[in-house]
Amino acid sequence: MLNRSENGVSLKLAHTVCPETTFNLIAYSRLRKNWELLQGKTKWIETATKNQMFHQIGAEVQHDEMNYKLFEQKNRVKHEQPLASDYQFFRRTELLKSITRDAVCPILNSVAFKFVRAGQRFIRQGEPGNAFYVIQKGICVVHVEKDGEFSAVARLRDGDIVGEMAILTGEPRSAHVDAETDMHLWQLTKAQFERISEIYPDLRNFLTDLLTRWIDKRPVTAKRKIAKYTITDILGKGGYSIVYRGVHEVLNMPVAIKMLKHDMAMETAFIKSFRNEAKTIANFNHENIVKVYDIEERYQTVFIIMEHLEGMPLRKVLQEIIKLTPKQVVNYLIQICSGLAYAHEQGVVHQDIKPGNIFIQPDDKVKILDFGLACPCGSESFFTGTPFYMSPEQIECIPVDERTDIYGLGITAYEMLTGQRPYPEKDAWAVMDMHVNIDIPNPASLVPEIPDGLGNFIMKACARSQDQRYQNITEVISDLKSLADKIGLIRSAVSSPNQKVLKLLLHYRDENRNILNREMEKFISKMQKIGVACKTIDFEEI
Repeated sequence: MLNRSENGVSLKLAHTVCPETTFNLIAYSRLRKNWELLQGKTKWIETATKNQMFHQIGAEVQHDEMNYKLFEQKNRVKHEQPLASDYQFFRRTELLKSITRDAVCPILNSVAFKFVRAGQRFIRQGEPGNAFYVIQKGICVVHVEKDGEFSAVARLRDGDIVGEMAILTGEPRSAHVDAETDMHLWQLTKAQFERISEIYPDLRNFLTDLLTRWIDKRPVTAKRKIAKYTITDILGKGGYSIVYRGVHEVLNMPVAIKMLKHDMAMETAFIKSFRNEAKTIANFNHENIVKVYDIEERYQTVFIIMEHLEGMPLRKVLQEIIKLTPKQVVNYLIQICSGLAYAHEQGVVHQDIKPGNIFIQPDDKVKILDFGLACPCGSESFFTGTPFYMSPEQIECIPVDERTDIYGLGITAYEMLTGQRPYPEKDAWAVMDMHVNIDIPNPASLVPEIPDGLGNFIMKACARSQDQRYQNITEVISDLKSLADKIGLIRSAVSSPNQKVLKLLLHYRDENRNILNREMEKFISKMQKIGVACKTIDFEEI
């Protein structure tokens, strides 16, 4: 309902109706603080101007002689769709807590009531998983059947959701569900949910919440595995992802597992672009870029498997230290530039350089995170990035290139040096307007002792015009290295990405020692022919 007068209403519908169509309307009266039953007749209909999937109708209405409570009692026998009293229940459920108000009615118009008697099995292990249920009343028990034996794994009651993994996987049911008491259930099919989420993308937030709770509640079992990686615990949450700690089940190697939130992962344009760049990013091999081991698509989202890092994001460093010394700033900038130069050589622009995407390890080595928004040089920007660090061209949705990363780098350098962003305005829209129309203030006004070269770098990197910025990372590195020499920064030699160390640990029995020695000699000989140096160390030596 868009608005209401004494004798008329304006409604928004997802389907069209004919003029003079009669209908019953149940509406809550804020004045009388109760539900009212109205009889309506459509008088006009038009397609919504902003979203042509919807229709707006105007109708005459009058109070029905039947009291709403009597109407509900009469229709309670059929109870095929939710009544107003059921609406109050749904608003408290996890299903509706995470979605917008507009999506509530389509959900309630799609669910179907199901009554289950005590002792009845309404979900069977192995059957197709094509729907889930919201429990309005009653208790059920979830059993897993294995080798003819049953194990109870959960007991669910009012407000809980059962069979929910059906809308994430569509795979066969993994357990039986039996009613312990008489139950009132509301069913929503996977097809219905997907159709509604196409119209109301915010509904996808429910999928992220659902999968997050599913992962958190499960013990460390095979069900918590993403391909060959087992999730152990959560590391943190961001604007569009959740990061878990995990381990490779064969190599016993720690990893970080980033799960994209469903509102982004289910966007057709984004996921198509992401897939196009995923292979390139997964092949990156640079000491200043976090390594990506695998990219898995499961549960209607994307999991990015990365190396696990010790340390903290630059964002957290700045929260604790406020601002860094010029030597620290230059040291970090040179390392970030080294990683960006490598990415740009591969034709990839990061698009979201900011303190939250720069990771500082305990030895002060820097890693660039989150190439998830990366795009090819010269491509159009579809309003990606973080408003406080976005370049003017990103905000105006014009083609981006490596100068876009240079702008984000300059804003990050300003914050590292001064302890604050150049535009401290909290409103994101106001900040974006400043990026486009106002030059950043000179950092020397806040840090008078700043070396001239560093201040000049920041001002040039943050020029609003792309033509007035550094034109490539090579120019930036040249200026920063000259500055490093002037301020006495000792730069450690950068190791070649071609010189790596791989450790292989073999477990064997004493009786196999001779065979192992012969095979290792063959292996070492082959490796030496291709320029790989090998060394074997007995456990006793370690």
